[in-house]
Amino acid sequence: MIRDSWFTVQEIDNTTFAISEYGHWEKVHSFLLIGDEQAVLIDTGLGIDHIKRITDQLTKLPITVITTHVHTDHIGSHGEFDTIYVHENDSDWLMNGIEGLPIEQIRRDIGRDITIPTPKTFNPETYTPYQGEPTGYVIDGEVIDIGNRQLMIYHTPGHSPGHICIFDKTNGYLFTGDLLYDETPIYAFYPSTNPVDLVHSLERISRIEHVSKVYGSHNTLGLEPEILEEVKLAVKILKDKELVKFGTGIHTFNGFSIQF
Repeated sequence: MIRDSWFTVQEIDNTTFAISEYGHWEKVHSFLLIGDEQAVLIDTGLGIDHIKRITDQLTKLPITVITTHVHTDHIGSHGEFDTIYVHENDSDWLMNGIEGLPIEQIRRDIGRDITIPTPKTFNPETYTPYQGEPTGYVIDGEVIDIGNRQLMIYHTPGHSPGHICIFDKTNGYLFTGDLLYDETPIYAFYPSTNPVDLVHSLERISRIEHVSKVYGSHNTLGLEPEILEEVKLAVKILKDKELVKFGTGIHTFNGFSIQF
């Protein structure tokens, strides 16, 4: 059991860990997946504190960061790692900053509604999101073998152009990033989002077979796979009622909601 002043570490199984930031209003989860030969860190959190402090305690294997998407709360500690992968459609944001998101707004969002003490190194007034070149790109349909553990990449745009989901074929874990989670709305209402793409992506992941657990990047840690059946129903309702467009508001279903 790792006890830490900022991160909460939860063991999903003995080679899979959630590294969560419950003291921040976004309740972000990053995930460390350990294979026989290397480890993958899915996202690096807010960057309020140093996530590598945690991963160093969990594995001595080389770590590759795979980015679900380039939003501030998922790339915060990217600078602590040497090997970073992203989908090509989000690579410009990683290198040059997130389109249409001013630093003033980022700093307001990173510093508000924090419920536990932050490290002395964190100052929201000077906080600067990570920017840098990725090591390479992940592509749709790619299977990454980390040693007796296979991870399949699904390109699932909508929330961002290069958003991806990662399916751990070996264990049946589906890591959905910001495409699917509970409690607060999944969103595609910014100009840089795309409601049609988001619904298509939801429909696509709902068809993945042999899912044992769904792990979104916010709020509840681990959703039962039955939520994917509700996703299928939600997609049909949204299409039938012609709601898949900007400005139609929040749409609530059993276990999740979507805001356009």
